Amino acid sequence: MATSTELPLDVKLMAVATQLLLGVFALFALVGVGTWAVRHPVWTVKAISVHGDVAHQSVVTLRAQLASQMRTRLSSSFLSVDLQQVRALFEQVPWVRRAVVQREFPNRLRITLEEHRPVAWWGDTGSGELVNTLGEVFEASPDDADYLPELAGPADRSAEIWALYQALEPVFARLELGLDRLELGERGSWRARLHSGAVIEIGRGTPDELVARVQRFTATLPQLTERYAGALQSVDLRYPNGYALRVRGVTTTEQPVRTPSHR
Repeated sequence: MATSTELPLDVKLMAVATQLLLGVFALFALVGVGTWAVRHPVWTVKAISVHGDVAHQSVVTLRAQLASQMRTRLSSSFLSVDLQQVRALFEQVPWVRRAVVQREFPNRLRITLEEHRPVAWWGDTGSGELVNTLGEVFEASPDDADYLPELAGPADRSAEIWALYQALEPVFARLELGLDRLELGERGSWRARLHSGAVIEIGRGTPDELVARVQRFTATLPQLTERYAGALQSVDLRYPNGYALRVRGVTTTEQPVRTPSHR
């Protein structure tokens, strides 16, 4: 009957040490090969393609603006370039809201841009700050002279102000009254200005309450314009059951115009 002989301890230790050395050698070899492969010229970034919204930023303009910074970012290999850094670089360019950066093998980067779409000035016209379709404030100046309304108030409530503007604008538009400016004051009171220059104090409340208040006013306005021929100068909607207005050439009283009640 065969019997197994146990190896001496020193032989076992030597075998383990040999396996460890071979493992370390293999690891260093893999690291060396990987480093050589990553640094090989074939992986150098050769081109960048730009897609998406480029109405305000042509490829030539982007290249001129980012040339020096791109050289620094792309000094590393195509495989090791930090895509988040490249994304942040493009998103700092005016008009660019969002950039998506992707690798295209073997040595290209694909940049897809989403531009801000301006809908209003933030603050005064020509301030250098605009509001996009999502109600976000960004810094830029329009290339054209198209009309844009003005929105103003706390910057962290810009989306709320834009949303209310969209709700109120069609209410005024039914009477061909253009809404030129909407402002939220520090104490939470809303004020609007029409194209004619007339100022409307809307007051405080939820969006539904504010819209309803303006609707009641516009519903009775045609009757008032028939009675008073002068241009509308100001309206105060902050009364509980009516409003006060000032018409050019007409002396206003302290009693507000009462709106009809609906049962």
